[in-house]
Amino acid sequence: MDKIMKTLLTIFILFCTQMSLQASAQTITEGKEYKVIKAQGDQGDVVQVYEFFSYACEHCYDFQPLIESWAAKPRKGVQFNYMPAVFNEQMVPLAKLFFTLEEMKLLKTVHHQVYDAIHGKRINLLTDKKIFDWAQKNESINFKEFEKLYKSFGIDAKVKKSAQLTRSYQIPGTPYVTVRGKYITGPSMVLRPEGGVDPIRFIGTLNTLIEKD
Repeated sequence: MDKIMKTLLTIFILFCTQMSLQASAQTITEGKEYKVIKAQGDQGDVVQVYEFFSYACEHCYDFQPLIESWAAKPRKGVQFNYMPAVFNEQMVPLAKLFFTLEEMKLLKTVHHQVYDAIHGKRINLLTDKKIFDWAQKNESINFKEFEKLYKSFGIDAKVKKSAQLTRSYQIPGTPYVTVRGKYITGPSMVLRPEGGVDPIRFIGTLNTLIEKD
């Protein structure tokens, strides 16, 4: 997707998001727009919202402008989190890449660069070596710090937690969004009758789940 199209899409989504925020809570149906997760819900007063994603997922790449426009205007008492889904060992390197960038506080600048590298430039980032080759050439990244963190026990622990959450939250694929550790929805669950994601209804679904007990 070129820069002009992405800019126009973002403007459209921001407009749709504002409309959905102004609308009253919509009626949603369990088993259609969302499912109940049969797992222990999140603890604490803050509503935790997770986007389970994969950098390698083209649908996640397309979904980013929508979820980011919603997350850019955080609601009181709600915390949005990215969570790389880990279904198998092949997904570990990209999860480690995310958590390393997060630890380095580089997500604002490099998160989109990863998506663009994979889906725009068709760069293979599925192995440790490929990721190191790419990171070493990236001027936004201090490679020595990156490599040290990437190989650290702390990052490994975060990946293990991500894999555990992927299982316990019963994530079927990517992208999916969970709310309170009790509900799951995703763009593939909120479609227009003629096909394609309904962005206004998806954001409405997400907001309704946040207000749901």
